[in-house]
Amino acid sequence: MNMLVCVSRTPETTAPVKFSADMSEYDGSGVNFIMNPYDEWYALVRALEVKESQGGKVTLFHVGGAESDAVIRKGLAIGADDAVRVDAAPSSSMFVAKQIAEYCKANAIDILFFGKETIDFNGAEVGAMAAEMLDMPYISFAIDMQLDGNNATITREIEGGKEVGEVQTPFALSAAKGLAEQRIANMRGIMMSKRKPINVIPAADAADKATVVKYAYPDAGGDVVYIEPDNMDELVRRLAEEAKVL
Repeated sequence: MNMLVCVSRTPETTAPVKFSADMSEYDGSGVNFIMNPYDEWYALVRALEVKESQGGKVTLFHVGGAESDAVIRKGLAIGADDAVRVDAAPSSSMFVAKQIAEYCKANAIDILFFGKETIDFNGAEVGAMAAEMLDMPYISFAIDMQLDGNNATITREIEGGKEVGEVQTPFALSAAKGLAEQRIANMRGIMMSKRKPINVIPAADAADKATVVKYAYPDAGGDVVYIEPDNMDELVRRLAEEAKVL
């Protein structure tokens, strides 16, 4: 069972949101970057569980520069066998999806794992794009996956409930909370990760269909007014006269 886990490098959740002077790109100076939690906690760990129960190989896949190697090494320390890094800036979802698709066309992959979204852009786009390029079944927001040979029963979240489906390998899925339990790298894994290869490859040709022109901060919120719990008349008056929601 050959599994490819696509991982992203994201700012940690407490990082300040700031942009360049011309507001054209995110300013990551002084920011601590981490592996996207949905990729690490759920996608990677579920792939490792499959390897442990059925055998196979887990490869990490990342698009980014050498500054991402520390993040990739963490995934290797948790248990991935090796890693592939496309030496290019992840300029868009389409560009990243193209890199994944081209790699998978040249390397037989049984299960393609993604986190359900990244915590910086929250787009949830790359998995669906890559699967479409590969003409591969795609199951999003998976919270449970049971494998029986090449057959998988997958439970995914939908609005108002859950949906259970069956699919055969090869397929792609995006991992949501519940698919696996977070693992922490131990000292042995950290030491072994230093000897595992990160294979750096050039980017495939892929022109961006859309580019970011400018970012903007949201409008500042208004002042908060605190009303004592026993002063409901004042609350009703403000809702009616000022907020005009009554």
